[in-house]
Amino acid sequence: MARGSSLAALALLGLLTACGGQAGAGGGTGSELSGTVLDPPFEVAAIPLVDTTGQSFSLTADTDKDLTLVFFGYTNCPDICGQVMATLAGTLARLDDAQKDRLDVVFVTTDPARDTEAVVDDYVSAFDPSIIGLTGDLDDIVGVARSMAVAVDQGKKLPSGGYEVTHGTRVLAIDGADDTTMMWDQDVSQAQLAHDVTVLLDEG
Repeated sequence: MARGSSLAALALLGLLTACGGQAGAGGGTGSELSGTVLDPPFEVAAIPLVDTTGQSFSLTADTDKDLTLVFFGYTNCPDICGQVMATLAGTLARLDDAQKDRLDVVFVTTDPARDTEAVVDDYVSAFDPSIIGLTGDLDDIVGVARSMAVAVDQGKKLPSGGYEVTHGTRVLAIDGADDTTMMWDQDVSQAQLAHDVTVLLDEG
C-alpha cells in the first residue's frame, strides 16, 4: 500500500474531485518541470486488473517500461476525462519513437459496471491505439487507486439515469521501481507534459 497515511495524502494532494465539478489548478510554474514531485513517492499496489483482451494486468508486474503514465477516469465522463485523454494522446504525438518505446500510457476505468473490456478498448483506441485500457472489479480498482492516493467513489444517481463517478483527475507517473513519483494537474498542456516526460526519460 502507499507509504504513509493514505488519508493524509488525499488531504494534502486534493485528488478527490467529481467529473463535471471544479477544475484543479495546473500549468507551468516557471520551474524546469510542470509536474509536482511526490516526496516520498507512493508505492503502487500489485493488485491485478483486467486489460481489454481479458488478460490480467498489474501496474507493477506488467509495466516494464522506464516510465508509465496513469489516468483514472471513465468513458461516460462528460468533460474532464476526455480533456485529459486528449492531452495524453497529444503528448504521445509529440514524442519520437525511441521515447515511446520507453513509455506506457494507461487508462484505468473507475466505472467498471459500465466500462466493459470492449467499451474501454473502443474508448482508448479513439484517442491513441497504444494507450492501455484497464477495467476489473471495483474493489480491485479502488485498492490500486488508493495506493496512488487517488480516491474513487460511485456517487448519486443523475436525472439521466446514470450516476456520478468521483475520482482523481490527475495524471500520475510510475517509475521503473513501481513508485508513483510525480503528478500533473488535469489542465497540464500537451507541450508541458511532453517536456516533463522527456526530462524524466533522459534522467532515467
